[in-house]
Amino acid sequence: MISATSKAKTSSSSIAFPAERPDRLATELIESKVDVIVAVTANGAKEIKQAKSAIPTVFVIVADPVGSGFVESLAHPGDNMTGLSLMSADMSGKRLALLKETVSNLSRVALLFDPTSRNLPLYISLYANAAKALGLFLQPVEVPTPDTIEDVFSAIARDGFDGAEVDGSMMFNERVRVGSSALAHKIPTITIISEMVQYGLLMSYGQDFPDYFRRAAGYVDKILRGAKPGDLPVEQPTRFKQVINLKTAKALGLTIPPSVLISADEVVE
Repeated sequence: MISATSKAKTSSSSIAFPAERPDRLATELIESKVDVIVAVTANGAKEIKQAKSAIPTVFVIVADPVGSGFVESLAHPGDNMTGLSLMSADMSGKRLALLKETVSNLSRVALLFDPTSRNLPLYISLYANAAKALGLFLQPVEVPTPDTIEDVFSAIARDGFDGAEVDGSMMFNERVRVGSSALAHKIPTITIISEMVQYGLLMSYGQDFPDYFRRAAGYVDKILRGAKPGDLPVEQPTRFKQVINLKTAKALGLTIPPSVLISADEVVE
């Protein structure tokens, strides 16, 4: 997802990038000579970067902006990009620990991932290390398309997995299908995105994404007032949000431990 803002107009426009032609749409957006581009996802930011655009760009949902080559460092981005760092993979151990504390017999966890996501080797490695430290068996499982979500949950249930970590933009877009499939196959799930939990996932732990978009708007305002992106440090999370779905817990036959329940920022009942 990429959006464009122009100080010559009072309105803004958004362009969603279909997977089959993000490079073409990035070129079209750059050629329109907007004043600021907001690249919501890492894939969108990558297309802007590869197009060698000089337009100031603010990225929002990016796990590793330095490793992705978008900025030189968090403190001194340089060039024409800045924005927000998710630190999502850095919280992998916390999410797995919460899932283990909640599901007492947890032993085998499937790490469901969208193969188009960036920095997959780092993402998988961090989760593997966290799982090992917790005494869990973790298996990365690719979910290539929305149509395979149901089949993937069926397969991991059949193979004896008793929990799943679910992340990625495609999974968020298909959160209704993800939640219903997880419930149908009795798989307790945890995610970084709290907005997915109400659709049948068990719990989440991660950034407050609405707050992230408000902070991204702050970057745009500064840039339109004359600030250079390279002089605006990349921001990291200031708070993390934990959400628990008690309806899902009941459907799965789980009792949420008081230690987990008391730390929740939001409970779906």
